[in-house]
Amino acid sequence: MNRTIFIRIIRYGAVLAVAVAVIGAVAGGLVDGGRGITSALIGAALAFVFTGVTAASILLADRVAKGDLLNPAYLGIVVGGWLVKFILFLVLLLVLKDQDWINTVVLFLAIIAAVIGSLVIDVIVVVRSRTPYVDVELPGDAPKAD
Repeated sequence: MNRTIFIRIIRYGAVLAVAVAVIGAVAGGLVDGGRGITSALIGAALAFVFTGVTAASILLADRVAKGDLLNPAYLGIVVGGWLVKFILFLVLLLVLKDQDWINTVVLFLAIIAAVIGSLVIDVIVVVRSRTPYVDVELPGDAPKAD
């Protein structure tokens, strides 16, 4: 698996989180002052953490399974990472939804912007990655040294 893809996703995810934080904080501050700024910053932090957990779990799974995508450990680590994100997301929503210092609309919009942005980042990075999806030896190629 090409590690540079996931490293690039983490880098772009950090840029996305900063963009959501800045734009969200300005918009949230105009709408609801400190509560709006705090809500936007929490949404941006969630975006970075969730993007990082996905990429890190895939990188860890690849290392543990030694590149074998059919290895049960690979699937367990990746699905486990997704479950951790899902449970963390639900717990955070339940804890934050009734807090006086949170503007739920600003938080929701920041999270939606981050989710859509992270999906766009994933697509852009993978499409531009130039990663071969088959491994064949062409006539005239020297045999690979493994």
